[in-house]
Amino acid sequence: MTFEFRKNRLILHLCLQVETIRVVLKKELDLPIIEISDSKAKLDGGDVLFTGREFFVGISQWTNEAGARAVAAAFPEYPCTPIKVPDPKHLKTYITVGGPDLLCVGAGKEAQEVLKRMEREATFSYQTLTLPEDEAANVLYLNGTLVHRSIDEIPQSFKVFSEKIDYPRRSVNISQLAKTSCGLTSSCILVRRSRHIRNL
Repeated sequence: MTFEFRKNRLILHLCLQVETIRVVLKKELDLPIIEISDSKAKLDGGDVLFTGREFFVGISQWTNEAGARAVAAAFPEYPCTPIKVPDPKHLKTYITVGGPDLLCVGAGKEAQEVLKRMEREATFSYQTLTLPEDEAANVLYLNGTLVHRSIDEIPQSFKVFSEKIDYPRRSVNISQLAKTSCGLTSSCILVRRSRHIRNL
C-alpha cells in the first residue's frame, strides 16, 4: 500500500489494507482523504516530491501518468509535473527536499539526469546540494530540521551536510532498514500534529 500526505490531504490508492488505515486517518486523526478513482492509476509515495511550491511525480515502474494526473487533480492549486525516472528506482531515491527551496541530489549520472529534467520543467527555481553518495540524497526536512543518514553510512556526504547546512540536523542509522526500502522517505508517514489524538 502506498500513500502520500501533503497539506492536510492524503492520497490513498485502493488495496486490501486501506480500510484499516482509512479508519485511523479519517475517524481518529480527522484527516480528509482523496481516493484515486482511475483503476489504471498507479501511484507510490516514493515517486511524489512536494517542494512546498509544486509537485514532481516520478514516472516509474510503480507510478504511471494516470497516477500523476491523480496528484494534479487532488492538488489543483499547485503545478504538478511528471518526471521520467530510470528503473528500478523511485524519484525520491535521487532527489528530495533538504530545506526551503533546496533540493538534495546524488552526484551519480542518473541522479543528475533526473535533476536536469526537473530543472527544465520546474515552475520555480531551487538551489541544489549535490552529495557524493547517491543514497545520501534521500533526506527528510521536518519542522526546520534536516534528517539524514549517519556518518557510518554516508561519510563523504555527512561532511558536506556538516559544511553546507546551517540549520539543525539529525542523523539516523538506517542501514538495516535500507535493505528493504528506498530510504528515510519510505520509512515514515508524515502527519500534521493534532492537539489531541483520540484513543485508538
